[in-house]
Amino acid sequence: MAWTRKHLLDLEELSAAEIVEILDTAASFKEVSGRSVKKVPALRGRVVVNLFFESSTRTSNSFALSAQRLSADTLSFTSSGSSVSKGETLIDTAKNIEAMGVDAFVIRHSAPGAPHLLARHTGCSVINAGDGCHEHPTQGLLDIFTIREHFKREKSEPEKALKGLTVSILGDIRHSRVARSNAHGLRKLGARVILAGPPTLVPAAIGQALGVEVSHDIDYVLKESDVFNCLRIQFERKAGRFFPGVREYAAIYGLNEERMKKAKPEAIIMHPGPINRGIEITPELADGTRSVILHQVENGMAVRMAVLYLCVGANN
Repeated sequence: MAWTRKHLLDLEELSAAEIVEILDTAASFKEVSGRSVKKVPALRGRVVVNLFFESSTRTSNSFALSAQRLSADTLSFTSSGSSVSKGETLIDTAKNIEAMGVDAFVIRHSAPGAPHLLARHTGCSVINAGDGCHEHPTQGLLDIFTIREHFKREKSEPEKALKGLTVSILGDIRHSRVARSNAHGLRKLGARVILAGPPTLVPAAIGQALGVEVSHDIDYVLKESDVFNCLRIQFERKAGRFFPGVREYAAIYGLNEERMKKAKPEAIIMHPGPINRGIEITPELADGTRSVILHQVENGMAVRMAVLYLCVGANN
């Protein structure tokens, strides 16, 4: 199919075919990172702005480097020390930057819906790099890309690409935009999705809203799953108020080597980072043979190149 979207705002609105088109495009870009000259001219002459109103290391650097590998010019904006600190609105900030002749905004913001607002009020392509607790679509895509690649499902029909796989997302679901993007994308490609963790962090209503299962029984989840995607406890969003303490959380819900003996031998472990080592997952597992965490980072480059190319370059 021919890509027609100018923006990537969430995975909820994408079809299975559109998700697979991004993944297939990412697969074609992945080999660029292995070249001696790690650049292609796909976005030469275009300008991509990283508009980050929340702290970020992985996502902001991944987008910046991805744009540069497509030969785009890049500009990084942080709200600290900018006119935002003087009271300027998001729209005024964006319109002033747009007037400088830019083509795309990659935005992270604490307010759900901020990328959608930007898409309505500017003429640029808008890529959502995380909005509040709503979605983080490129993280969801790179997680799905990693699963599809690991289990060699590249040639499957879109709606059946991950059929037969059970993916459990463990931890702080309540505050997680990553969980929401993963749930939407995985379900559309045919995977079974389980949201797991303490009841206070995994309310049944979230599972109902996303159309996926919820479980608070870690032993059940261990036996059922092909993939464990462990989410960071978001202490900056006061997630620590929802369970007695980190020691109790790690003892009951954290993944460790002893607990993983109950899992399928071929099951893999993922984490979007940054990791609270010893809480969601032990260092031995994070760095062990089951872990594909660094593959996620590597694949994030290819996925973000694909998203930028499709939204900013192809047919736009």
